[in-house]
Amino acid sequence: MLPWKRALRPLAALLLTAAVAVVPAAASAHAATASTSAGGWNDYSCKPSTAHPRPVVLVHGTFANSVDNWLVLAPYLKDRGYCVFSFDYGQLPGVPAFYGLAPIDKSAEQLRTFVDKVLTATGTAETDLVGHSQGGMMPRYYLKFLGGAAKVNALVGIAPDNHGTTLSGLAKLLPYFPGAADLLSTATPALADQVAGSAFLTKLNAGGDTEPGVHYTVLATRYDEVVTPYRSQFLSGSDVHNVLLQDLCPLDLSEHAAIGLIDRIAFHEVANALDPAHATATTCASVFD
Repeated sequence: MLPWKRALRPLAALLLTAAVAVVPAAASAHAATASTSAGGWNDYSCKPSTAHPRPVVLVHGTFANSVDNWLVLAPYLKDRGYCVFSFDYGQLPGVPAFYGLAPIDKSAEQLRTFVDKVLTATGTAETDLVGHSQGGMMPRYYLKFLGGAAKVNALVGIAPDNHGTTLSGLAKLLPYFPGAADLLSTATPALADQVAGSAFLTKLNAGGDTEPGVHYTVLATRYDEVVTPYRSQFLSGSDVHNVLLQDLCPLDLSEHAAIGLIDRIAFHEVANALDPAHATATTCASVFD
């Protein structure tokens, strides 16, 4: 094996594992629980209430899926009176069980289709979107280029890679490994799209981060080891609320995966973003809400 290929193997492996939230449940668990209406979400008979008039669509991260990414947050929101929905997107041919790997612009088209399905089922004109990692960034393409801004009231991004990631500097090494960038683009297009400076992100962020009429919230953790530097997650705009969890609770040690999977400090801020008129202060005690 050529020396550069030998060096490329650990780098590629690290990119594949670090660029995503680690999904704790096995693929078989997803298959067994793919119908989640019994658990209270993806119930297409649900009608939004006066208190919570918009359905919430949850958008999973890279390598994750519509169930495993939301085993805690979906019931959390459902218990608070929301109609909650989730879906799988971005599956590559021949890659079972794992999602969020296809070109992100194509995944945004799938989001458009799913939002229309939810709006039709619930009889509403707008939805709120909550996404983790890629799922917090990908909807911005839908808002900007696919007509989504007219159908979305709020976008809450949990550790979103809005301006790409350097993977703690590792992404900057790609040019030094011949063929590495091409391998990444071919094998996992979504990962290539998420590298800082990619053509996809250049197009997405040209002309500004936000769209008029949409309320944006970004939740980040200083311990994020995947989307780096963590402040690159934050958006600029007149209707943006950027939140660093450690400013609310210094004891919060969540990294990239935990902030989206189990962090109830983050979930309390999600609830505040979805219903700002009734928001309450988020502190370390919010873990008990």
